[in-house]
Amino acid sequence: MIAFVNGILDEKRDLLAVIDVGGIGYNVNISAYTADRLPSKGDAVKLYTYMSVREDAMNLYGFLTRDELDFFKLLISVSGIGPKGGQAILSVMTPDDLRFAILSGDSKAISKAPGVGKKTAERLVLELKDKISNDDILEGRAGGSGESVAPLSDEPQNEAVEALVSLGYGLSEASKAVRKVIAEGAKAEDTESILKLALKELI
Repeated sequence: MIAFVNGILDEKRDLLAVIDVGGIGYNVNISAYTADRLPSKGDAVKLYTYMSVREDAMNLYGFLTRDELDFFKLLISVSGIGPKGGQAILSVMTPDDLRFAILSGDSKAISKAPGVGKKTAERLVLELKDKISNDDILEGRAGGSGESVAPLSDEPQNEAVEALVSLGYGLSEASKAVRKVIAEGAKAEDTESILKLALKELI
């Protein structure tokens, strides 16, 4: 099993990246979301990988963060969703957006992924709902840009997220805004200060 490939981006076309690792080029299938965040050709890149082995093919699927890889594995554990289906879903939704869609039962949003029908999306929500909690979103397990983000562990931060949700913002959107405020080192020690700064990010 190949846990990751770490080398030079030799080529990127559609949903495939070729990574040069010590003179050997690895074809790695990627989602559109990952493709958009890859560095320029010739730059160093590390992709966490999953190897799909079938009788007629061996394929690598790569992701810029472990969170994306873990969520990919979770997706393909659902009956009827294979590696290509998981790749398609992660092309149109981030792990954070997916968590929120699953928790809220929004199968319609998931069914927008190419090749994922209504029944498959509903089955995904049903099978994964008990495996995901609100804490998974609040703790910053969102994949995103691959950069580290501040976990929402302090009470004022959690209260700010709850306040934003009560104002009509989505949980995913609210938690992202609050994490960004904290990650940027803003001087916000109480709920009101964090809330004001987060609102500026959202407006």
